[in-house]
Amino acid sequence: MQEKVVSFSIKNWADDDKPREKLVQKGSFVLSDAELIAILIGSGNRDESAVELSKRILASVGHNLNELGKLSVNQLKKFKGIGEAKAVTIAAALEMGRRRRGEEAQKVTKVSASQDVFELLYPLMGELQHEEFWIVYLNNSNKVIHKSQLSKGGITGTLVDVRLVLKQALDLGAVGIILAHNHPSGTLKPSAADKQITQKLKKASEALDIKILDHLILAQHHYFSFADQGIL
Repeated sequence: MQEKVVSFSIKNWADDDKPREKLVQKGSFVLSDAELIAILIGSGNRDESAVELSKRILASVGHNLNELGKLSVNQLKKFKGIGEAKAVTIAAALEMGRRRRGEEAQKVTKVSASQDVFELLYPLMGELQHEEFWIVYLNNSNKVIHKSQLSKGGITGTLVDVRLVLKQALDLGAVGIILAHNHPSGTLKPSAADKQITQKLKKASEALDIKILDHLILAQHHYFSFADQGIL
């Protein structure tokens, strides 16, 4: 007797188990991460439902959406049942989430603590696979007047032009500067080079009556603040 083939398509599920129907009836906030991804991909493979496939994808990144957002289209395509169209859909959805966080960060106009700087810059550089160095320029009320990427380097480091930092500070009329860079490796411990460039910028800026207020190292969802640790 031939075994009946079971369909894993969402359309064949009970109504209470269908992510799309659940979202409409109860709201998106009640859905698990796997159910939300299942809505994006629509179907699984011959062995898994869309939700089961989504759970497996999430498990591969430790159930961390930020880590999932770092996967390339080609990496996503390695999962059985994920073709290019589904991989692109997942990548696009996560990028929209990242940009949404970026828009929220734009609301930060005044810096009163290192956490404010973290919230301002994390959407821009916190999840990158390469290292970047950013500068935040402040006026005498500690309000952000400009932020910019100073340099972009490989995963092992980046170059910092002290003269360019100070020239832009003078052009903007900034009286305070906050340095920030990311560590794609995930470590928050400042390297000898990190400490050296901080002191180099601090010494140069003092001659122009500009203060280096902090230097943040961003990694994953955490940060290290030179000012908070008393080593600025």
